[in-house]
Amino acid sequence: MGCCHHFAPTEGGASSFTVEMPRVTFGRGCLSELGERAAGLGLKRVALFTDPFLRDGLQMAIATQALRRSGLDHAIFDAIRIEPDQHCVDEASRFLREGGFDGVVSVGGGSVMDTAKAAMLYALYPADFLDYFGPPVGGGLAVPVPGPVLPHIACPTTAGTGSETTGLSVLRINQLDCKFVIGSRHLLPDEALIDPACIDTLPRRILTSSSFDLMSHALECYTARAYTQWPEVADPMARPMIQGANPWSDIHAREALRIVGQYLVRGVTDAEDHEARDKLMWAASLAGMAFGNSGTHLPHALSYAITHLVKDRATDDYPVAAPFVPHGISVIVNAPSVFRFTASAAPARHLDAARYLGADTRDASEDDAGEILAGRMIELMAATDMPNGIGDVGFGVGDATRLADSAHRQRRAIGNAPRETKFEDIEHIFRHAVSYW
Repeated sequence: MGCCHHFAPTEGGASSFTVEMPRVTFGRGCLSELGERAAGLGLKRVALFTDPFLRDGLQMAIATQALRRSGLDHAIFDAIRIEPDQHCVDEASRFLREGGFDGVVSVGGGSVMDTAKAAMLYALYPADFLDYFGPPVGGGLAVPVPGPVLPHIACPTTAGTGSETTGLSVLRINQLDCKFVIGSRHLLPDEALIDPACIDTLPRRILTSSSFDLMSHALECYTARAYTQWPEVADPMARPMIQGANPWSDIHAREALRIVGQYLVRGVTDAEDHEARDKLMWAASLAGMAFGNSGTHLPHALSYAITHLVKDRATDDYPVAAPFVPHGISVIVNAPSVFRFTASAAPARHLDAARYLGADTRDASEDDAGEILAGRMIELMAATDMPNGIGDVGFGVGDATRLADSAHRQRRAIGNAPRETKFEDIEHIFRHAVSYW
């Protein structure tokens, strides 16, 4: 789905933004509709992507039964690691090239969906692995995704990634020991089947991490540099997917924040609270619809430095050896410090975001915006036993410069922040993210 909305721009700013999203089906039990959905796309032989931890689980049993019931052939690819890298994508691309498939289904979290997107790209349009990444890593806009990939139905099994509603694929580049993004409307799934029953048995730490990821998605979208502050694009077909905050992303970010403020603590602390978990699953997709069009900014840019440099740390409920910090945790441990920094550039936005999250803003002024928003985030972190800043994942004030040196490579996300951010600013953010309570 793509539509163009025109608003009065600020002087010298862009005049348009373009909305990109797939067909979305939401509801308990909708994963069982997979066969009919795939048949409706004209598929006959499906590449079914998942990870080794889900392959023998309930979600995959439902998915494979649904495909068989509709008479569709399929083969499974499960050699997907958390935070997929070039090796993972190369293997998945080979699987697609050799399998004679006419479509793809992904059942899993962000790593599964992002691998499926990238595998289709490199299988159909072979290139050097770095070519499709933006600068300073690769060719980016100079080497755009050439054209459509295979039909793709994305079925998320966590409440956080939002990848089912975006044309983005986040991958680890091994030689740089860091994660970067490939983005194209061609990578947008055709359909998203969002079944909240998939998270009924999700371990607490995984749900908590992914839920804070969705919260930061929504906050970053709502406070991003506005689309009217970007240079106008002469060719509408060359307009990037990451367009800054816009009325479309605002709608979804606001509702996602409201849901998080009301249901996050309930959902992650009570596995029987299906209402709360259903709401979080929906909020994750709403936040995906937002950031797939507006883009994230500093919390995500800085998170990659945490995962790049972490040593001797593992996380409960994740079957991954040290060193490993889950994405949602790497994002949220620096986020309160980020929003204290960015609030001066868009105080009304930050104050509104705090209110949507449930903070009391009745007597607040715009000068209070950063502290009130950070304070509400910290309340939610403490209530759900999240790490207390980057100090709880092994970093101290003395690590600020090397963390900033790693994060500074994330030009796209840094440029989407509402406030100009220099290297020394990133150092400042990390120094003030060591501990919050």
